[in-house]
Amino acid sequence: MAGIGPISQDWEPVVFRKKAPAAAAAKDQKVVNAARRAGAEIETIRKDERVPTDLKKAIMQARTEKKLTQSQLAQLINEKPQIIQEYESGKAIPNQQIIGKLERALSVKLQGKK
Repeated sequence: MAGIGPISQDWEPVVFRKKAPAAAAAKDQKVVNAARRAGAEIETIRKDERVPTDLKKAIMQARTEKKLTQSQLAQLINEKPQIIQEYESGKAIPNQQIIGKLERALSVKLQGKK
């Protein structure tokens, strides 16, 4: 093969590009305004919706009655300790799945105290 002539490569260049942003990630102000103009339904999350005082007190009381730390309770429900801290401080946005896990782990009814 050495005497056949110059070897040339017939390869085309390969270009890698980033994926387009997902629909959930593309919620900037322009997209939201365009959707409003088109009459589309827009899902919004209220930032002022936080854990009520009676719910956070009930979680704290039930946890201390069971003699659990926040970390131990988080481990029981397979969540991060930060989640328990946020619920007990009232900074978390209520999630019914997490409240259900807390009810089962603490053997207390919390759903009626939203």
